[in-house]
Amino acid sequence: PQAMLELVGGKGASLSRLAAASLPVPDGFFVTTTAYRRFVKENNLQTEILAALEAIDSSQPATLESASATIQSLFANGQTPADVASAIIAAYTGLAITNAISAMQNSPQEQPALPVAVRSSATAEDMPEASFAGQQETYLNISGQQAVLEATKKCWASLWTARAIGYRARQGIPPDQVALAVVVQLLVPAETAGILFTANPVTRQRDQVLISASWGLGEAIVNGVVTPDHLIVEKASGRVLERQTAKKQVMTVRVAGGTEEHPVPDNLRHVQVLNDDQAANLVRLGMQIENLYRYPQDIEWAIAEGKPYILQSRPITTLNEPDTSVDEQNATDTGDFLWTNMIVGEVFPMAMTPSTWSVWEDFFSSLSFGDIPSFGRIAGRPYLNYSLT
Repeated sequence: PQAMLELVGGKGASLSRLAAASLPVPDGFFVTTTAYRRFVKENNLQTEILAALEAIDSSQPATLESASATIQSLFANGQTPADVASAIIAAYTGLAITNAISAMQNSPQEQPALPVAVRSSATAEDMPEASFAGQQETYLNISGQQAVLEATKKCWASLWTARAIGYRARQGIPPDQVALAVVVQLLVPAETAGILFTANPVTRQRDQVLISASWGLGEAIVNGVVTPDHLIVEKASGRVLERQTAKKQVMTVRVAGGTEEHPVPDNLRHVQVLNDDQAANLVRLGMQIENLYRYPQDIEWAIAEGKPYILQSRPITTLNEPDTSVDEQNATDTGDFLWTNMIVGEVFPMAMTPSTWSVWEDFFSSLSFGDIPSFGRIAGRPYLNYSLT
């Protein structure tokens, strides 16, 4: 049965639905919102959280940062209830045994070292009318019982980052109605990863699929530190219509206790990440997911040892925006300002995908001055408001 949103959050409910449809979702388990609420209740945090939020003004970044710092400290000092911790450890150990780390290989006293991804899943998340992508934290390549417990607590605390507090305030979501679940999944040792849109979010053409792809884990793309390959694929046939092979400078790789950004080997920097058959296979999976949800999807994927995995799927929220022009978000229409792409043009030399733009737009909106924007988009590329200097 599909997991309920109020128990496992938006990401968890989506992954549950994908797994129930026999799509290739990595195995894992949920730490439900009940555990989050137990942590808050038994550490007497709710009153202090609400008190810290009383002074926030979503247009004043300093107030958001101050409230966040206070709440983060509360979570850092809190203790996970013993029965909750035991349940998480038991589920993690069971996941390890199920996935070929047998009891013979690990003595009862020895902790299984299965690498997992520990991912936040909020109850107010990934709705058709709003995107909460990037609001909470994900911790990759976490191994060992205590490390999983600590990462879970950090995920709970990330419900109260400055960006998340400000975004929910602007969306009118009451702070006493949010909670956070955690998804713990097998870490896919991805050779390649990326994002697939089952409709072209730039041109709004629903007969096209847009794929972004790079080497290593997908965090380099999500965090905007690498310019990925871009492919436009015909949805009906799986035929690649357009391919832009980027010079990929950075990749996210696994290291002890987490991940790091490493230079891409010289022999891979200019090489296309996906061949035509791999792209067509991803499109077929994307169509299954779109048919399941009956709405165009923004999908995170990874490939390991030739096998594709689905890591997340959410609605493409930008398709709900009115299409008033070719570039409906033109910063030059916001006022008489001088715009420059100095520095940001080097980091983002190509037009931003909506997924990347949504993260950076929310971040820079907190740095704006009243109605004066600090950051804008012109012809799909990011610009800074030079008039503010």
